[in-house]
Amino acid sequence: EAADKYAELEKEKATLEAEIARLREVHSQKLSNEAQKLMKMPFQRAITKKEQADMGKLKKSVRGLVVVHPMTALGREMGLQEMTGFSKTAF
Repeated sequence: EAADKYAELEKEKATLEAEIARLREVHSQKLSNEAQKLMKMPFQRAITKKEQADMGKLKKSVRGLVVVHPMTALGREMGLQEMTGFSKTAF
């Protein structure tokens, strides 16, 4: 009886581990899609300290600006070293 219960729990553990691995893969693919979309944008450059101090002004002046911080999951995935702005227009 105990051996059957143990085998059943081992089987359940294996299925749960497989599901966790699958979900992690889906999560990383989702991030990758977003990273690829940003990398395809024609203009990208580091955001200066002065611009960082007044992000509202910068975002209003550059339409469609996306700012990525290096400590976010997306920033780490992209291997950023500093705050970077991505945009369709030059800024």
